[in-house]
Amino acid sequence: MKRLSGERRVGHAGTLDPQATGVLPVCLGEGTRVIEFLLEATKAYRAQIELGVATDTYDASGKITQKGDASGISQEQLKSALASFCGLIQQTPPMYSAVKYHGKRLYELARAGIKVERKSRLTRIYHLELIDWQPPVVTIEVVCGKGTYIRSLAHDLGQALDCGANLKSLIRLRYGLFDIKDAVSLPQLEPAFRYGYWQRFVYPIDIVLLHWAAIVVSHDTGRLIRNGRPLVLGNDAGGEETDYLKQYPIARSSFESHCRVYTLDGCFLGVLRFNP
Repeated sequence: MKRLSGERRVGHAGTLDPQATGVLPVCLGEGTRVIEFLLEATKAYRAQIELGVATDTYDASGKITQKGDASGISQEQLKSALASFCGLIQQTPPMYSAVKYHGKRLYELARAGIKVERKSRLTRIYHLELIDWQPPVVTIEVVCGKGTYIRSLAHDLGQALDCGANLKSLIRLRYGLFDIKDAVSLPQLEPAFRYGYWQRFVYPIDIVLLHWAAIVVSHDTGRLIRNGRPLVLGNDAGGEETDYLKQYPIARSSFESHCRVYTLDGCFLGVLRFNP
């Protein structure tokens, strides 16, 4: 993307495993500043899980560590097991993951043949649905929060069913408000950059922040904000909204920890973090 766009700063949110496909938001230039907020978004996946075979990587690329018989598992048993993973759950990241352990990535230790105890982490699964069951492969759709490993979910499902399991394939269907139906592939992007129409695929920076309230400030105050001066609410906030801002619901009375800031002509200035 750096080569194609010519931008010096390019980043992405929510790394996909090498075998996975689907939505991966890419941020260019000043857009990289909102990655930290984008990482908090929910994600939706469609996963195929092979029952009866567990691996050290928790997916189909790893070495087999367990074999079991999944032929007798019913659809009702699957639904019951899946239901136990909904809501707030404790999940242990795979050894083959980017989580750090004493300054080293777990996958670096795993490749060196070193296995360590990993701390389980609290994560949330909002929705978990059985889509298909063609033994030994089960297809599910998952909506989850930050830090959820679908490979770990596959492994844990195999343990719950006492047969072992691994993640056979994974597609990220949605990342926050970005849906796979709107996704653009690299083969589509290359000619777009070559012929100069790539901007049609670019979203405005503030699109990932629309769940926060917005305030409008004068151009003079906008200059102060750009120079790092704090804004005292009540002095210059909540001015006349432009047509641009009226596209979105603005709740001035329901500010959370952050808010979006715009000039009177609808120019997005950035994000303000509230200091009580």
